[in-house]
Amino acid sequence: MKRDKILKQYEASGDNLLAILHDIQDASAEHYLDDASLRAAADYLKLPYSFVYGVASFYTMYSLEPRGKNLIRICQSPPCHLLGASTISRELMRLLGVGFGATTPDKLFTLEMTSCLGVCGVAPAMMVNGRVYGNLTRERIGGIIEDLRRVK
Repeated sequence: MKRDKILKQYEASGDNLLAILHDIQDASAEHYLDDASLRAAADYLKLPYSFVYGVASFYTMYSLEPRGKNLIRICQSPPCHLLGASTISRELMRLLGVGFGATTPDKLFTLEMTSCLGVCGVAPAMMVNGRVYGNLTRERIGGIIEDLRRVK
């Protein structure tokens, strides 16, 4: 199983918890941490399950719920907000038919907010599966979503 292989790549130290959780989540087809994965990490690191669950539920980049194939994160930093993140957010919600924190019925997209992507020079910006898109407009958003739908 992928999870066991990931765990063995790390020393069994609590210092590795965040990296382990990221790798397990990235290896998940549904981009989330299931209960079995949290328990496996806790056992491997000899940490209480409640502690591992607390860490996973605290950080917004982890999810305890299944997500879509394409994770869309809209930057909500002040520069992005001032330069049109609200307009981009509304357009994405319209195109996808879901709000923030939701996944489309076809499991192709999950829409999330993030506090900062660190690309203020190209605001407004979003990240899709680790790729940053900047200088967004309503028209550009439509093209990006169309392209992602074609890749299924």
